[in-house]
Amino acid sequence: MNEQQADRYSRQIRLSQIGETGQQKLLDATALIIGMGGLGSPAAMYLAAGGVGKLIIADYDVVEASNLQRQIIHVDAAIGDNKVDSAAKTIKALNPGCEVEAINYQVDGDELRALIERADIVLDCCDNFPSRFETNHYCVETSTSLVSGAAIRFEGQLMNYQPGLNGPCYQCLYSEVYESAESCELEGVLAPVVGVIGTMQALQAMMILTGLGETLLGKLLLFDAAAMEWNQVKLPKSPTCPICSSH
Repeated sequence: MNEQQADRYSRQIRLSQIGETGQQKLLDATALIIGMGGLGSPAAMYLAAGGVGKLIIADYDVVEASNLQRQIIHVDAAIGDNKVDSAAKTIKALNPGCEVEAINYQVDGDELRALIERADIVLDCCDNFPSRFETNHYCVETSTSLVSGAAIRFEGQLMNYQPGLNGPCYQCLYSEVYESAESCELEGVLAPVVGVIGTMQALQAMMILTGLGETLLGKLLLFDAAAMEWNQVKLPKSPTCPICSSH
C-alpha cells in the first residue's frame, strides 16, 4: 500500500477490525459482479470506493431511460451505451486506482466458470433464475465465495455461500426447476430498495474478503421497505441439494 492509498482509505484503516492488513486484502482482491443494474450499480461503486483492487463487471444490456430511476451507476448521457462501458466510466471517475475489466456480452458455460475461477468473490446481481443457478453452480464447483441479492417491489433478500464452511448454497433455497415470471419491469420496484440490497452485497463481500465480523452464512436476510423491517431466517444446507450436497 502506497502513501496515496493509505490516505484515501484512512477512515477504513482506522477501524481496528480492518487496519492496514484488511485494507491490503481488499486491494489485492478481484470481485466479479454479474449484472450492472439496480443491484450491481451500488455494489460496484462501494467496492471500488472501499478499495477492492479489481472489478470484473459483466452485463450484455444497454442503458435505457427506465433504468435511471434506480441504476445509479449510469447517467442520462449514457442512454444507448453498453451498461458495462457506462459503469466502467463511473467506477474510474470514482476511483482511478480500481482496475476494471468490462464484459459486454452474455457469459455462460465454460467462459463463466473461467471468470469465476479468476475471482476471489462473486456478486450475483442478476435478474433471472437461470443465470443465478448457473453462477451458483460454478461458485460451488470452483470453491468461490458468492453473495447473492434480489429485490422487487418493496422487498429484498440477501444470502451468501462460502466454500468449506458447510453452509447452504443458492440452490438450497430454490428448486432447480423454480421459475418465476416476476420482474421489476412487470411488478415495479421502489428505487432505494435495490440500493439497500446492492449496498449490503458490497458490505458482505468486504466482510468475507477481510474476515470481518459475522456474515450471513446459513442465513437468509429479508428486507421489507414498506414496513421498514429486517428479518433473518435460518437457511439449512439441503442434504439433497444437487449442487452442494456432495461438496
